[in-house]
This record gives sequence, C-alpha cells and structure tokens, in this order.
Amino acid sequence: MQANSYFSEFKPKFFSVLKHGYGFKNLTADLVSGLIVAIIALPLSMAFAIASGTSPEKGLYTAIIGGFLISFLGGSRYQIGGPAGAFIVIIYGIIERQGIDGLLIAGFMAGVILIIMGLLKLGTVIKFIPYPVTKGFSAGIAIIIFITQLNDFFGMGIKKVPSEFFDKLLLYFENISRIDIYSTIVGLISIIIIIYSKKITLKIPGPFLAVVFGILVVYLFKLPIETIQDRFGTIPSTLPAPTIPVITLEKIKALIPDAITIAVLGAVESLLSAVVADGMTGDKHRSNMELLAQGVANIFSPLFGGIPATGTIARTATNIKNGAYSPLSGIFHSIWVLLFMLLLAPIIIKIPFATLGAILIVVAYNMSEIEHIKNLFKAPKSDITVFLATLLLTVIIDLNVAVQVGMLLSVLLFMRRMISITEVKDINIQLDKAEDLMDDEMDDKDAIYNKKFPEGVEVYELSGPFFFGVADKVKQVITSLEQSPKVFILRMRNVPMIDATGIHALTEICSDFEKKGTSVILSGVSPYVKKLLLKAGINKIVGDENIVDHIDKAIEIAKKYTFK
Repeated sequence: MQANSYFSEFKPKFFSVLKHGYGFKNLTADLVSGLIVAIIALPLSMAFAIASGTSPEKGLYTAIIGGFLISFLGGSRYQIGGPAGAFIVIIYGIIERQGIDGLLIAGFMAGVILIIMGLLKLGTVIKFIPYPVTKGFSAGIAIIIFITQLNDFFGMGIKKVPSEFFDKLLLYFENISRIDIYSTIVGLISIIIIIYSKKITLKIPGPFLAVVFGILVVYLFKLPIETIQDRFGTIPSTLPAPTIPVITLEKIKALIPDAITIAVLGAVESLLSAVVADGMTGDKHRSNMELLAQGVANIFSPLFGGIPATGTIARTATNIKNGAYSPLSGIFHSIWVLLFMLLLAPIIIKIPFATLGAILIVVAYNMSEIEHIKNLFKAPKSDITVFLATLLLTVIIDLNVAVQVGMLLSVLLFMRRMISITEVKDINIQLDKAEDLMDDEMDDKDAIYNKKFPEGVEVYELSGPFFFGVADKVKQVITSLEQSPKVFILRMRNVPMIDATGIHALTEICSDFEKKGTSVILSGVSPYVKKLLLKAGINKIVGDENIVDHIDKAIEIAKKYTFK
C-alpha cells in the first residue's frame, strides 16, 4: 500500500489526461494553442540564449528538447517548458568562467539534482523559500536583463560587454555618443507593438508582431541595424546529434554551486508556474513529478547543446488562455518550434537585435512585478531588508551569493521572531498583575491565576518554541531563583516544539533542581513534546509520574510533595 501511495505521485499528467478520453476537438485545441505559444517561444528562446552569452539556436534546442520532455513527463497539465529569463544571469556567469562545456555539464548536473529532489519528494518544500528572497532575486535578474539589453536596443555596437553591473553602466556612459537612432526607433516601436497589440488582437502574440515589424522595416528600408545574421551568420536548420561533453572531477567540483543554483531556480520557477496554472484552471499539479520531468529535461537538453530549461509562467498562461486541453499542447509547441527552425531559418536570421532587445526589456519589466514590490514594502522591516539584500547582491555580485545570503538572513530573522515570542513567566508576578488582565483573559479557566497552589510551590510558565535560540535565556531565568522551593512546576502547555538544545537545557534545569532537593513537575506537555522528552530520558530525572498533560494533575502531585 505504501509503495503504491509513493509511486502514485510520479505519474505524468500526459497519461492521466489521455486516460479520460481525447477527441478531435481536443486535438485541434492543443494544436492551435501549441502554435500560438510556439510563435511566442521562437523569438524569446533565441533572445534568452543570446542574452545568456551563447548562440540563438541553443535557445531553440532548449525549447524543442526541454519543452517536449517537460510536457510529456511533467506533473502539470498545461506547463510549457523552455529557456527562461531567470537563468540568464547564472548562464552568462558560467560561460564566462567555464566556457560552453562548463554550462552543459552544470545543466546536466542540475538535471540529476532535480531528479533527486523529486524522488525525495521535496516538491512541497521548495515552495517554502521565503517570498522576499524569490522576489529579491527575480527583481535583481530583471534589472540585469534590462541593463544588458541597452547595448542592442540602442544599437551601440559594443562587441564585449563586461559582466559586472557598474562596469556595464560605465561602459554605456562612455559610449553614449554611439547610440544609433535607427535601432532606437525600431526598438521603441517594437515595445509599443508588444504592449498595445493586446488591445487590437489577443490571437496574435505581441512579440511575434514586433518581430515581423522588425524584419520588414529593416528589409524594406535597408536600415543599417545589426541582425542575427550579422552577428552569428546562419543558424542550423536541423537538430544536432547528441554529444556528451568531457566531464572531469575538477569541473564537477567547480560547477556544484552553479548546478545547485540552476536546480533550485528551475524548481522554484516551474512549481510557481504550475501553481499559477492551477489557479487559472482549477487543476492540481503533481509537484514531485514536475521536478522529475524538469530533471530529465535538463539532462537531455545539454546533450543536444541546449541551455537549462524550466516551466515558464507567461507561456504557460498563454497556453491556457488559448484553449489548451492537455500536455499535448506543450508537445505540439515544441514540434512547431522545430518546424519553424527547419523551414524558416533564412527568415529568422533577419530579426534585428533592436527588436530582440525590446522583447527582453518588456520581459524584464514583467518579471520585476512592480506592484508586488510596492506591496512588499508594506511588510515588516525584516522582510524588506531580506528583499533589498537579495536584490542588491543579485545585481552587484551574483545570484549564488544572493540566494545564500537571502536564505541565511531569512533564517536568522525568523529565529529572532521565534525568540521574541518565547517567554518564561513567574506565576507570582502574573498573580500580582491579575487585576490588570482583560476580561477574555480572565475567562481562561486553566489560567494559573484561577488555580490554588500549595505553599512551597514555585510555578513558571514557558510559552513558545523551546529551541536553541532561547534555551540559554530560559535556563538563566529559571536557575536564577534565590531559594529552591519544595516543588517546581514548569508549565509547558504553549510549547509546540522542542529541539536537542532545548532538551539539553531542560535536562540541566531538572538535574540542578533535583540536586537541591526540589521536585520538578512538567505540566501541560503535549504528546509530541513528551515523546521527545521520554526518548531523551528526562523521566529518569523527574520521574514518569511528574510529566503530565494538565495543570490540575500537576497541582495534585505537588500537594503530595508539600504534605510530606
């Protein structure tokens, strides 16, 4: 039974959907939707590849191979896979340090990591990466994409643009006189077409119209604007034969951080896309199967010279809006891109870089999600700090450092919040202040000020998680008693969890009291916490009967000790 339950999560949506029937109407819907998504994917895939520091056909290979496998094996019904803007920063850095072979190896390693994550059922855990962290690196990547595209958008013709953010800005400033008016006008009109085409037609994607405009205007008016052909020559009209790059232990060690970043980033992007698709359709994706599909796609994509692939929110949403019925729409999208490459390569290479730059500038703006950032600034200051730190580190240093520091800051700030809500209260102080309590607090029949304790009994109440961040604080407060009572009751009804450090501190507290002849009673202990305490052997110090689940039981036991 357990085995069946485990493997039930690893069934591709492709087979689940087709099992319920598939007719000609569904086939038509998937074919049309796949075509429209492919029209968007064609320029985007090439633009992402070029912005990443590689050649345009590698983006197409990724959309074809990676997109096919993600739709065929994925756990989301409508997911469209392929190259994504989020990868641009990390890919550019890898190519600069390790070359194209290093990128292919890192992508392959990331695929293996994603498969392991899926098999370990980490699909749900990935979703818990703090929102300020994901928002921070997404906004940072958007800024980098925008800055990177200024060279092509303004037609400056700078051959080698540095990867460092401030060096880029300085170089642009030094070459501001090289701005080409023709490229700038074509770029601006392309942005206008992309933004406002939706008001005219929803059937023809704005990026496609911008590409058609760019090709026609450059061809008809013979404008001196750089095109894909000018920089890269021709692009292959066939898929390459699969090849395995030379893998060495030294390269693996050097690429582990990058592979992990690609895997985590791909997992976050794909699962976020799947969640968005669920919200639009009412469907429910299988997160662990989705990770497996992403892993397989990222293993095979490098074999054909492709770059890292993931689920893409914009293309997935477009797929849904255009009536997709099943994962076949994503498969057809890959086939359409392949047909475009096979049949339209001579036309594709005529796309001007000003238009591709315009497309990526719009992508960067959409990725930044300005409205979400405005709302984030209404959050607690600690969350704003994490967001800004992640954003700035992404822009100034690199994505690896940004994610690591962002996660570390989030953990530290979370710990601080947990520490602030964990309290140790003395019953006598609470009883003295009972008259200042609110009516709803006085209504608590189990509150300690509604209980009568025998003479010689000291009661403290511990509230909040008892973990390493507060263990020393709790120990100091409790062991600072001037005189040892006959009985010490530690009330733990509001302690939801305890870790090894908390258990160690509690063991020392109990041992210290026992040495002084004080009987210790632990009250209100939840079954979960009690299980951990018994496993640690605290019952051997205080006695099994002195670990109870209610304050009334603790009072009755305390009476026996005080009447001796």
